[in-house]
Amino acid sequence: MKKFIAMAAVPAIVLSGCFGGNSEKGSHKEQRSERSSKAVINGAGATFPYPVYVNWAKEYEKSTGVKVNYQGIGSGGGIRQVTERTVDFGGSDKMLPPKELDKRRLYQFPAIIGSIVIVYNLPGVGDGELRLSNRAACDIFMGKVSYWDDEEIKRDNPKLKLPHQRITVVHRAEGSGTTWNFTYWLSHVCPEWKEKVGYGKVVNWPTGIGAKGNAGVTNYVKQTPGGIGYVEYAYKLQNDLPAAQLQTREGNFVKPTEESFKAAASHASWKPEEHFYLPGNLLLQPGKESWPLTAASVILLPREKKERNKLVVEFFDWAFKNGDQIAVKLGYVPLPESTKEMVRKYWKEIVLK
Repeated sequence: MKKFIAMAAVPAIVLSGCFGGNSEKGSHKEQRSERSSKAVINGAGATFPYPVYVNWAKEYEKSTGVKVNYQGIGSGGGIRQVTERTVDFGGSDKMLPPKELDKRRLYQFPAIIGSIVIVYNLPGVGDGELRLSNRAACDIFMGKVSYWDDEEIKRDNPKLKLPHQRITVVHRAEGSGTTWNFTYWLSHVCPEWKEKVGYGKVVNWPTGIGAKGNAGVTNYVKQTPGGIGYVEYAYKLQNDLPAAQLQTREGNFVKPTEESFKAAASHASWKPEEHFYLPGNLLLQPGKESWPLTAASVILLPREKKERNKLVVEFFDWAFKNGDQIAVKLGYVPLPESTKEMVRKYWKEIVLK
């Protein structure tokens, strides 16, 4: 019987801001700030972008006073709550195809690019020292490889002293876009995973312990010698956890770095007319230096709420103009300027028209 570790839910954080950021001057800015300060925007969803949204918000509040309450409850919860119209916007790491957006009456646009990494707690093995082939990663999460000194792991790590330590897999317990992306990747690099488990926001894990949110998985791996799990890169940085090298689409090993994330993101083929939907997100992009688990996090908006959508758009427009350094510091990749302009055009011609 699988264990379930109930970690504390990520609390609501007060975010804040106004369209155009510091570029507004004089009475126009004052009028907008006065109007916006009376508004409270509510959002919920993915924990993947949670750290960057919180930090964007702190600076946005200093500029404008608009408050945004964002709860990190997982992508599944975000999709559900925005569909039920209990929040003004939803955050998701699972992109919704156009037909599903039509059914739910939602708009969708990317807000930030991040990456998923496999973190581990293995005394004596430092950050980036461990190499996990596609097969080894698959067999660990399938429960077929139970000890760290298994020949399958040792094969790609001949110089490491791997202990005879039992592996403890930690995965998400709730509906999660991070899980969707991670299991999508596993399904495409491991035929057995595709056949027996598949991918989705929730899957029937063959082994492991469930924890809530990226924070929950991070905390449990950190506390468990022999632990391994998948989290958004910002959580790895904040908690000083080591992360494994993985194989690119071409098969060579690559470390998770800002450069490898940007390499993958550079291959994105956005289509605003399809609400920026990419069937496999940014996973397994071509290129010998492209991180295979790079993913965009998207924002979902109700189609009928133009005035509320304007407030949400103002926040993200401010973040696009003022938040890149914050994002990079946390380990995210800001959207390229060309993509930001695509999103602004989408807002103007579709969302706010």
